[in-house]
Amino acid sequence: MKIVLFTHPLFLNHQSMPRYANMLQNGMKQRGHQVVVWSPKARFYKLPATQSLKKWLGYIDQYLIFPIEVKFKLLNTSKDTLFVFADQALGPWVPLVRKRKHVVHCHDFLALKSALGMIPENPISSTGKLYQDYIRKGFSKGRNFISISQKTQEDLHELHLGNIVNSTVCYNGLSRPFSFIAQESSRELLEQELKINLSKGYILHIGGNQYYKNRKGVIEIYEMWRNLYNTKTPLMLIGETPSEELSAMHQKSIFKEDIHFITNLSDKYINAAYSGANCLLFPSLDEGFGWPIIEAMASGCIVITTNKAPMNEVGGAAAYYIDKKPIATEACNQWKLDSAEIVEKVLKLNHLQQTESLQKSFNQSQKFTMEYSLNEIEIFYKQINQIL
Repeated sequence: MKIVLFTHPLFLNHQSMPRYANMLQNGMKQRGHQVVVWSPKARFYKLPATQSLKKWLGYIDQYLIFPIEVKFKLLNTSKDTLFVFADQALGPWVPLVRKRKHVVHCHDFLALKSALGMIPENPISSTGKLYQDYIRKGFSKGRNFISISQKTQEDLHELHLGNIVNSTVCYNGLSRPFSFIAQESSRELLEQELKINLSKGYILHIGGNQYYKNRKGVIEIYEMWRNLYNTKTPLMLIGETPSEELSAMHQKSIFKEDIHFITNLSDKYINAAYSGANCLLFPSLDEGFGWPIIEAMASGCIVITTNKAPMNEVGGAAAYYIDKKPIATEACNQWKLDSAEIVEKVLKLNHLQQTESLQKSFNQSQKFTMEYSLNEIEIFYKQINQIL
């Protein structure tokens, strides 16, 4: 198969999307397919400018210059080529090949749903709404789609403005290996790197500052748990530098000495961070997939997450579940109390219960291997490529 893979430009410095695109590129090459990557180059973007202006210069590279380049490249591209879009956010380019064989990968529609007022926790600016509408009209010209979860597929079918001909779900596969590492050695390794006493374990969260990651909720659950059970176990939040709101919340907490924000932690320590944790606390409001859930399970870490798709799709029967955080204050207080009780339940599992939970977690993680994911994706690619 000849595949042209459309990807986000490197100058945007994304993290997860380039990793996913590399998985597609390398995976299909290993399976004997010819893969060429088409992506905008930094031309206007590299000009000296303020950061806010650079965003608009980047738009020129992506949506004015690049489409012209694609039209010229298409003149010399054989009719049996399959055009693959690594992300539905690349929607503005889909119309360029709408009459050719194509597949669009869909990850999550949180930004679009926010722009449509479907997620009140995340209001969007007027320009943001226009941008998401532009993306939506673009991917709606597509006919063949792969979604990373059933929830993403449901959103796609609800938000697509045209006719979907072929649609399937191919769950994400782990983009790098994770495995059980002895808890004691994991903690020792992290202690040496972070200079934090982790000998008695810790509660872990991994995620960015996006509203749906609910880092604020992580701290609220932790504070309630500490108040209720008087157990001095630290909380470690790995990810971005905390926002001003999170920093202020941290400083006001009576447990601030035990709440640690860890940034720029090398990938080589992430497996150890999961393996050394007492549990992963992942109370997301929404996700496209929920990578940390399956990464933790593959690393020997019990997961507490939200009882909402796709988190419960990924966690299956192996995870422990809490409700989604409500908006109303009174309901939120009850949510913190109920969630803290689940944390305590997990941390008080006896040895046999822990062993059973970890075995379930490992078994669940094996449903999300990269090999299985790529095999399913390749089957769909071939199916679309055979269409006349």
